[in-house]
Amino acid sequence: MLIDVHQHFWPPAFVELLRARTTSPRLDGWTLHLTGEPPYEVAPADHDLAARATLAAADGLDLALVSLSSPLGIEQLPPAEATPLLDAFHDGALALPAPFGVWASACLSDPDPEAVERALRRGCVGLQLPATALLDAAGWRQCAPLLDTLVHLDKPLFVHPGQAPPGTEAPPWWPALVPYLQQMHASWFAFRAFGRARHPRLRVCFAALAGLAPLHGERFATRGGGRGEVDFGVFYETSSYGTRAVDALVRAVGIDVIVNGSDRPYAAPVVPDLGADAARHALRTTNPLRLLHGSS
Repeated sequence: MLIDVHQHFWPPAFVELLRARTTSPRLDGWTLHLTGEPPYEVAPADHDLAARATLAAADGLDLALVSLSSPLGIEQLPPAEATPLLDAFHDGALALPAPFGVWASACLSDPDPEAVERALRRGCVGLQLPATALLDAAGWRQCAPLLDTLVHLDKPLFVHPGQAPPGTEAPPWWPALVPYLQQMHASWFAFRAFGRARHPRLRVCFAALAGLAPLHGERFATRGGGRGEVDFGVFYETSSYGTRAVDALVRAVGIDVIVNGSDRPYAAPVVPDLGADAARHALRTTNPLRLLHGSS
């Protein structure tokens, strides 16, 4: 079964609400205005259902999970602004035909576990939260009621980059390469330090290979953080990374292999023969459930 866990799609009603806004996040035609990023020209075909369905079929996808893009910053808006946008996204996305599925999103300025539970019971596969909400102990503590709902319903968490900070003079690629990855890096370590103990049964998928945070394991070990500890409830989505990054990450987080018909997870700090071909094999065959494909 071929699954893409990380796609974005904006239903028509959601697009119209973004166009009606006078402050960011807002759309002017198809030009997206965000607080911490330069204006971005959105490709209309990216949010055209017929075009996306054709692309999913061409890619051979059995399931494509769409989500609200957290860099928009909608989750942090006041409830009166966030709720209509979230409702429009959920209503439109849940009405999409196969092969599309949906990650739920939540208003974080006034977290409501009951609203999250309603979205999950309507058919959302899990909850997406911005990494900016999970950067430290306070963030994991504030989101704990939402995460308890996930555990209760046996649904996963998807951690996605959040808003870029305002006021940075930088080239257009800067947000995706600097603040997004810094957020993912911090949220991965914050989960390890604060989140896992509070939520021992929570399944978590980090977008963008968690900003490659697991590759700092050697430095982490020298600071007393432990070494070789593999959390098999944590998953990693590839985003736009390729085989070199996947190759490096599987060395750090382990590969699930089948030995004599049984699962044998291992995480050797050095695996000399793990090249690009082995990384592709880990992603697609031996470890398809911990290294997850995403195209956004």
